[in-house]
Amino acid sequence: MVFPERKMPGVCWVFLLLLLFAHICDGFYLPGSYMHTYSTKDTIFAKVNSLTSIETELPFSYYSLPYCKPLGGVKKSAENLGELLMGDQIDNSPYRFRMNVNESLYLCTTSPLNEHEVKLLKQRTRDLYQVNMILDNLPVMRIAKQNGVNIQWTGFPVGYSPPNSNDDYIINHLKFKVLVHEYEGSGVEIIGTGEDGMAVFPKADKKKASGFEIVGFEVVPCSVKYDPKAMTKLHMYDKVSSVNCPLGLGKSQLIREQERISFTYEVEFVKSDIRWPSRWDAYLKMEGARVHWFSILNSLMVITFLAGIVFVIFLRTVRRDLTRYEELDKEAQAQMNEELSGWKLVVGDVFREPDCPKLLCVMIGDGVQIMGMAAVTIVFAAFGFMSPASRGMLLTGMIILYLFLGIVAGYVAVRLWRTLKGTSEGWRSVSWSVACFFPGIVFVILTVLNFILWGSKSTGAIPISLYFVLLSLWFCISVPLTLIGGFIGTRAEAIQYPVRTNQIPREIPARKYPSWLLVLGAGTLPFGTLFIELFFILSSIWLGRFYYVFGFLLIVLLLLITVCAEVSVVLTYMHLCVEDWRWWWKAFFASGSVSLYVFLYSINYLVFDLQSLSGPVSAILYLGYSMIMAIAIMLSTGTIGFITSFYFVHYLFSSVKID
Repeated sequence: MVFPERKMPGVCWVFLLLLLFAHICDGFYLPGSYMHTYSTKDTIFAKVNSLTSIETELPFSYYSLPYCKPLGGVKKSAENLGELLMGDQIDNSPYRFRMNVNESLYLCTTSPLNEHEVKLLKQRTRDLYQVNMILDNLPVMRIAKQNGVNIQWTGFPVGYSPPNSNDDYIINHLKFKVLVHEYEGSGVEIIGTGEDGMAVFPKADKKKASGFEIVGFEVVPCSVKYDPKAMTKLHMYDKVSSVNCPLGLGKSQLIREQERISFTYEVEFVKSDIRWPSRWDAYLKMEGARVHWFSILNSLMVITFLAGIVFVIFLRTVRRDLTRYEELDKEAQAQMNEELSGWKLVVGDVFREPDCPKLLCVMIGDGVQIMGMAAVTIVFAAFGFMSPASRGMLLTGMIILYLFLGIVAGYVAVRLWRTLKGTSEGWRSVSWSVACFFPGIVFVILTVLNFILWGSKSTGAIPISLYFVLLSLWFCISVPLTLIGGFIGTRAEAIQYPVRTNQIPREIPARKYPSWLLVLGAGTLPFGTLFIELFFILSSIWLGRFYYVFGFLLIVLLLLITVCAEVSVVLTYMHLCVEDWRWWWKAFFASGSVSLYVFLYSINYLVFDLQSLSGPVSAILYLGYSMIMAIAIMLSTGTIGFITSFYFVHYLFSSVKID
């Protein structure tokens, strides 16, 4: 068996070679998508993604509506695992661009609209569906002025409905503005991975690399009523006269039965000073940076407060008690044992086996796996390795990381099982449970949601073929690796308890209020660290905004880990002080209870921030995905709290000399 540690030297050599190569180059771009350079009159075709709406959250295929199709037929682009799971369906389109050629072109005229097509167009218009177009891997952007402020959206609407009117109008004319930057091959070497593979432009090929690069893609959509008789005489890409948008309702194209809709578009190329590495800045423009910093400062105050409490516990209480105890002779110790109070009284019960030990081991194993996946993904994204140009790469990377971290999950769960039970017997069952617990929950929820999406004929539905791919990844990679990790855990030395456990459990004194209230209340502190960033993440997922402030997210993750650890230690110590030796599950849920507040906040977000979300289907989808997120947060934060508390209790009682 080859362990991961033996591969490290090879990885180091790869990084050294990359650094040397970066030093030789005049420019080095992190992986994302590489630069395409075009010569004048080079042909570029736009692509179209699924139609999306913030009102329904159900994506639909672009060609589910009566739009013009390419001459060679509709062809799907290769999609990665993340894109398929997100409901993206990228197809080719008839929209043709010729570099630096400004033109106004005709596409096609539809056959007379039937009742079904009219109903579908009206429904998509009133549900605020957006057309998402892509040129050279850049999403199309629409800019509008509201109260003197420029507001930008990605995509453009299928149509629009004037206020106080039952009529709907379709967007059938698009005015594109393509921003281009002239690239003169200034000796910059470019290396990167994109949707077409890898590209390297060495210095010797300056002339070949020179040309124009696309750095912006904007659109002004409008509705134009054409004479269908005149338009049907034209062929695709015939020239038509330019249109001044917007037009009055009388000159706009109404959506109604037997209407024939003609589609046209204009293209204008504009030279720009924006350089290719900065072309995503307009999409990732971070607004509300002060809010992020306020959130971080707020969290630092909470951490400082909790750290003060932990400091007092360690230095004033624990250290003082232990010092006094160690200075006494044996007779005085025996006398003091009779007068002991607080945590020292539970010395013979503190390491007693908890309720449901197997479930605890499984949840800790899955928590380690989820936290490892999240931490590595956020670190890579914060350093720029997860480019927004590589659609679905973030989700694909997370799934791959989760699969391979199964070995760590199996190891941690089985080693904890050995510690609790004192034997390796049953480790296969524990490993299998770790491999199937969280993925099984996600699989059940996704299957229910998928039946709903299938019923709605949405592209968000996972195809049957992808189901088999996911099941294959689960049972052919994740499960075997988890079993291997469990086997390694059986060979690892079990953690030895510093004190012996009494045969008869000690009675726990009655309390005025249930201890679980304190545990549930403790989750508010980690939630205070998380909730502002949670708002931005939910807005990114459900309102179609780009989220790319992974630097802030990395800081928030570190703060969250610190707060969870501190909260759990403080709560564990408080329970031990009142002679409650059943700390295992309470340590887990002291920090894991943050998931309850995350789920409640998700419901609050649904009610107050997603008021436009329409229909029970959309609400069920939202709540289903929120449930998966809450369970993942519970397992990961609970694991942080439990592991910290375990080592705190181990350290605390390793200093006590009571027979």
